Amino acid sequence: MAQRRGRPVSRLLAFLAVLVSVVSCGGTDQAAGPSAERSLILATTTSTQDSGLLDELLPAFTEDTGWKVKPLAVGSGQAIELGRRGEADVLLVHSPEAELDFVAEGTAGERRLVMHNDFVIVGPPEDPAGVRDLPSARAMRAIATAKAGFVSRGDESGTHAREERLWEQNQIDPKGQWYRSTGQGMGATLQVASETAAYTLTDRATYLAQRANLRLEVLSEGDKALLNIYHVIELTERAGDRVQPDGAKAFADWIVGPRAQRMIGDFGTEEGGQPLFVPDAGKDEANLGN
Repeated sequence: MAQRRGRPVSRLLAFLAVLVSVVSCGGTDQAAGPSAERSLILATTTSTQDSGLLDELLPAFTEDTGWKVKPLAVGSGQAIELGRRGEADVLLVHSPEAELDFVAEGTAGERRLVMHNDFVIVGPPEDPAGVRDLPSARAMRAIATAKAGFVSRGDESGTHAREERLWEQNQIDPKGQWYRSTGQGMGATLQVASETAAYTLTDRATYLAQRANLRLEVLSEGDKALLNIYHVIELTERAGDRVQPDGAKAFADWIVGPRAQRMIGDFGTEEGGQPLFVPDAGKDEANLGN
């Protein structure tokens, strides 16, 4: 009887040994694909989501690296704050001054140039403030002087920061019924501007992605003050013990690498006939837009 009982015990022990071996090695399927342990949080801007760029890039990143990504699309200011609290692993943002201040605090790792597009001032085709073809600062002054409707994101995003800089150049403190703040992302703000026949400042990519559903035209564009530059910022464990620096570095390395840069340069050409972003990895940032 003892021998009979020993057989199943031996088989059980052998099975457990094999199971431990498979788990410790990750298993064939686990090694080939992403796992729960290889999941990172990307805090980024609404423009990368509303334009559709994330839908293109993130599956390719997971395919190449095995890291799954949970994107949090908020304003750049909010994304940086998530990084500051250690609630994100990597940032993809477009608010250069705020980025430099954040990196100087010492909890972030490397900050690298990824891509750019530009901001544009859009408004109703009738253009009641007469801003068409004006430089951006003069266009904003004309809107305020005419008290034409203007819709701001008002969300501490990179777009909002650029808008505030344009008001400051004109020494204008925008107030009154003509000025409205949504506190929302770029897509929602464009919809409000379209529905109320108002002006707004937008990144070109989100505008082009949603243009078919908007009654808005590009009225002011092209000057250097409207350049919109994106950087990737890795977080380190100095930001908190939940941060995964390996995942952050994997994403940062990948997005400035050849495949991602090629995808960024191609994005939008098939649908709209022009790229929505310009890949910039390895370029001299001082010469962008020249």
